[in-house]
Amino acid sequence: MTTNAKPVAGAANPENALDPSYALVPAVQQINETRVRKGFWPKIRRTAARIPFADQVLSVWYAARDPQTPAAAKGIMLGALAYFVLPTDAIPDIFAVVGFTDDAAVFAALLATLGANIKTRHRELASEALERLKGPQD
Repeated sequence: MTTNAKPVAGAANPENALDPSYALVPAVQQINETRVRKGFWPKIRRTAARIPFADQVLSVWYAARDPQTPAAAKGIMLGALAYFVLPTDAIPDIFAVVGFTDDAAVFAALLATLGANIKTRHRELASEALERLKGPQD
């Protein structure tokens, strides 16, 4: 599917927002972008100290917001970030570290396929943000 793809019937349905086959449909991108805009920072603040892949999540967030990141990559990144933000997923996050294994798998797959779109500047911004989120170390 390309960034010029025509909307698919039912694609704007919120349940379809996390389906990878809809990731580049403009209406789905808008749903995911809204979810991420509203829920990303509250979720990452709550979880940054507990999840070992927080730096990867933050790197993807910075890449998705970068105007130089290709639109198709942004669409997939927003889908992964929306999955992270949602309170309900394959393994509920309330189950401590185990609850984030599905989220970690999503980001591992994203980095394996789109890692070239995450630049050094995104990783540096993520590292700085993570230091701020975790606070001073004693």
